[in-house]
Amino acid sequence: MQYSEMKNILLTISDPVEKLEAVMDFGKYVPDIPEDAVCNEINGCASYVQICRKGTSFYGRADSALVQGIVAIIIAMVDGKTPEEIKKMDLLGEFSSLSINLGSSRLGGVNSMISFLQNL
Repeated sequence: MQYSEMKNILLTISDPVEKLEAVMDFGKYVPDIPEDAVCNEINGCASYVQICRKGTSFYGRADSALVQGIVAIIIAMVDGKTPEEIKKMDLLGEFSSLSINLGSSRLGGVNSMISFLQNL
């Protein structure tokens, strides 16, 4: 699923619980990780998270449905972009614009994922 589709869906939902349910649904659309992708475990997340890359294609996995959905959103933001392009992006600002009601530990994980991507 493309990031623009995810953003449009989230911006039409005002109920915080429904928005979290939509995020969890996004996790179902993360493509399978190719065997030759390079994967890194993301430290600083409450859940187990891996972000993987093959060229400019990004993949990910997490051990909770909500975090898998967050991973789906973040990798959709950067999919197809080079590390140089990602460094220039305001990923945190863009993620914040989605107004997803997350607790502090989940937000810490978002920051860790973004920091990893901006330091490729």
